[in-house]
Amino acid sequence: MTELQSKYIALHVGLFWGIGVFIIKDQDSIKINLDDKTMYEQFTTEKIIADEFVKKRMQFIKQLVQQRKLKIDFELIKTEQNLAQKNI
Repeated sequence: MTELQSKYIALHVGLFWGIGVFIIKDQDSIKINLDDKTMYEQFTTEKIIADEFVKKRMQFIKQLVQQRKLKIDFELIKTEQNLAQKNI
């Protein structure tokens, strides 16, 4: 598994968990900070993704967003600003 693939899993699990414990509710606005430029570009543009694993994770994430009518704002941050970095 690549580092990028693991970041997609973490985002998918985080969204799913947030919805499951009712932290994220239908039609909420959510800001997602990404410290990976490739990941940011894949969400904010129509950049083609060659990795089938990543494509599937994106599909699941987009499905959650559509089903719950979430408003997502992606922000590209520096790695040192990532609060989870110390646990990685």
